Amino acid sequence: MAKRIISQTLITDDLTGEELPETDAENITFTYGGVSYEIDLSKKNAKKLDDFIAPYVDAARKVGKAPAAKSKAGGPAYALEEVRQWAKENGYEVNDRGRIPNKVLEAWQTR
Repeated sequence: MAKRIISQTLITDDLTGEELPETDAENITFTYGGVSYEIDLSKKNAKKLDDFIAPYVDAARKVGKAPAAKSKAGGPAYALEEVRQWAKENGYEVNDRGRIPNKVLEAWQTR
């Protein structure tokens, strides 16, 4: 008998709570009011956000990259790709996109 294992990554749309296949999810980062945010959205909801914010972006001036975000504890923010790479190298299972589990972040911060 042959065994076939199929793996699928599901991401939750942070606006609706709907589970999405990775191919229908977009991770969006933005800064507003001096605070950096990250949100996972379906392609449909990402388009709605793009359409809504477009007039403001068109009227705005570019000022370069946003300053580094601060963590909730007030310390420096971390590079998500760096955390993901460290987690994979240390036996944690993390997705290439979306939120990183708190247990992984805590382990990375206390490494």
